[in-house]
Amino acid sequence: MKVLFMGGSGNISSACVELALARGYDVTVFNRGRRPMAFDGRVRSIIGDRNDLACLREVAESGPYDVVADFVGYTPDQIEKDIAAFAGCIGQYVYISSASAYQKPPNHYVITESTPLVNPYWQYSRDKIACEDRLMQAHREQGFPITIVRPTYTYGPTWVPSAIGGQDYTVVNRMRQGKPIICHGDGTALWVMTHHSDFAVGFVGLFGNARALGEAFHITSDEVLTWDQIYTTIGRAAGVEPVIVHLASETIAKLYPDVGAGLLGDKAHSVVFDNSKIKRAVPEFHTTVSFAEGMRRSLAWLDADPAHQRINPKADQMIDHLVSVARSLPVAP
Repeated sequence: MKVLFMGGSGNISSACVELALARGYDVTVFNRGRRPMAFDGRVRSIIGDRNDLACLREVAESGPYDVVADFVGYTPDQIEKDIAAFAGCIGQYVYISSASAYQKPPNHYVITESTPLVNPYWQYSRDKIACEDRLMQAHREQGFPITIVRPTYTYGPTWVPSAIGGQDYTVVNRMRQGKPIICHGDGTALWVMTHHSDFAVGFVGLFGNARALGEAFHITSDEVLTWDQIYTTIGRAAGVEPVIVHLASETIAKLYPDVGAGLLGDKAHSVVFDNSKIKRAVPEFHTTVSFAEGMRRSLAWLDADPAHQRINPKADQMIDHLVSVARSLPVAP
């Protein structure tokens, strides 16, 4: 099977490339060439701009490809170019959307693929919805062979996922120094963290899968945690009990709108994903890496080399500010 990854060097896509290679697929990676790739030499690499239609057409002509997996399509304009470049010359176009596209606030905390797509809070999610709409139209009107995949928070061994503070060493560093971290809301909202190696099994299992054409799937862990449990798990992997300070998502959004969009439009709401559909299409898919095990791997990576321990000063200052705001509020009787 010949597979083209648009992207391929990121947190999620790198695990998918590795699994595709392990399964013996002929893999080409198309990106800007700005990140080193662990699989250099095992893939064909094409460097170019995915926003350039002429470049996309040249990439399409380098095929034909059985599967094109697009990890870097964020706007309808980009999707329009993909359709123009790849229509009629590929077997399947697999588009990475986002589980944040699902209705916010949700009518029900259990999310299925039939949950409406509407997000009034986050432009990122609205753009993903618009991309999905255009792809579905192309499938109906042109037979463009699309499959849509909606990941939720997916992480790998180089990430420490958090809702506020980024994915680098910043939050862990605060924990280890005994400094408080911020958790949105009261910490009891339900959430799902998915290890990228588990995601890859579901994702690559959709390649060339006749049951996937014209369909949308989310691929997530079955492990459900509260945000307090998430931060406590990170702290224990780091060898400490974290000091968690809570602050309303609405307050955070007023102070830091860019952060607030991803809270009110995604992480502030309890969500549990019904993975029945992906399990029917890809029976080998099941989640094997618990969040506790994933965090042990991430902390091992961070601690293996001080160069990995990058701290974001702006994020650190933001957390300090939010903590001071939270502690200045009157305590409810």
